[in-house]
Amino acid sequence: QVQLVESGGGSVQAGDSLRLSCAPSGRTFSSYVMGWFRQAPGKEREFVAGLRWIGGAILYGDSVKGRFTISRDNAKNTLNLQMNSLKPEDTAVYYCAARASLLIRTMEYDYNYWGQGTQVTVSS
Repeated sequence: QVQLVESGGGSVQAGDSLRLSCAPSGRTFSSYVMGWFRQAPGKEREFVAGLRWIGGAILYGDSVKGRFTISRDNAKNTLNLQMNSLKPEDTAVYYCAARASLLIRTMEYDYNYWGQGTQVTVSS
């Protein structure tokens, strides 16, 4: 059974940084894309970033380009999201997701597995 467990959320001030991690388990992910989405209250779930687990192709959502970095920690087998220069509009629940494909997609319905989410709150 696939499990995605997020960690690293919290409350910070505008301009601060946070690092989220996702620990995937339950199968090998060599043919998967791993991604981060976020959902703010009253808004639709938004694509943040995606990474091909093998091969390293990466895609970012427009709102986070230049500020967020997605990466894989091979030693720990985790997916990470380094978030710098955080803004109040980054406040949301952040979800780790896995897609059984080598193609990075940005729509929620393209992903097969989801974590339970971790809250990120950025105050001004």
